Amino acid sequence: MERVEPEGGVVEVATGLRFPEGPIALPDGNVLLVEIARGTLTRVTPSGSTTVVAQLGGGPNGAAIGPDGACYVCNNGGFRWQEDEFGLRPAGQAEDYSGGSIQRVDFKTGAFRTLYSSADGRRLSAPNDIVFDRQGGFWFSDPGTRRARQEDRGAVYYATIDGSYITEAIFPMQHPNGVGLSPDEHTLYVSETQTGRVWAFGISGRGKVTKTREYPNGGALLTGLPGFELLDSLALDNAGNVCVASPYRGAIVVISPAGQVLRYVEMPDRLPTNICFGGPDLKIAYVTLCQKGTLGRLPWPVPGLPLNFLNT
Repeated sequence: MERVEPEGGVVEVATGLRFPEGPIALPDGNVLLVEIARGTLTRVTPSGSTTVVAQLGGGPNGAAIGPDGACYVCNNGGFRWQEDEFGLRPAGQAEDYSGGSIQRVDFKTGAFRTLYSSADGRRLSAPNDIVFDRQGGFWFSDPGTRRARQEDRGAVYYATIDGSYITEAIFPMQHPNGVGLSPDEHTLYVSETQTGRVWAFGISGRGKVTKTREYPNGGALLTGLPGFELLDSLALDNAGNVCVASPYRGAIVVISPAGQVLRYVEMPDRLPTNICFGGPDLKIAYVTLCQKGTLGRLPWPVPGLPLNFLNT
């Protein structure tokens, strides 16, 4: 297994962020991201200056641009926090936990509203990551919340932006986190934080996946990583490789569509959480680095996979 240092290193774009996640590299060179501990959607300029776009409250966790040009945010309802040698870290459900939701944000004006807070008659627990398909619907993960002696089982949902349709597509999962689509959009990839696994689900229709009886969640195991791997969010490159952030390992893990671990790209921070691709050729990777609260930038050897409604 190859372990590589990024050529030219990782450049700090912005510092002083309060547990940043959900980066979106916009075509104008700015990066949108959430600051979970601050409860905000934040804009980062190429020079590193930051502006709060919207004060969303709770725990904004993942974000994506939809077909209407708005930003859709997964809000986990809020964490308790602890601070130690690993920096500021989530420590379970907040005392003022407000319930999970999907929020629609006009990132030009900061206006926002709650689009979904329940599905199939059940409250959303802690939506985490989101990806749009070509039809304009979105998949999102909900790992659940953790309390002192209890933890929810997680699920993956599918919904539309008009507020009319949301359905639970996959259940149960053990803390599902990152979600991404293969280049042909026939496969949905989901990373599980606690198990260090990445699952692949064949997509059979709007919000529907094919399931096998081999595993409880019905998916096919793409890979299970050895050692202490707490996988976070993911993005795909143009070759269909799955690039997953691995906190505590301090790296981005690159996994082929066949499930082979190709390499670990080392980060200068123990808590990388999210990766996205930007630049004119999509060969710049942006990584949220939460131990120090920074947004990093580094060259990537292959282009990222263009995102629907964003990288065109």
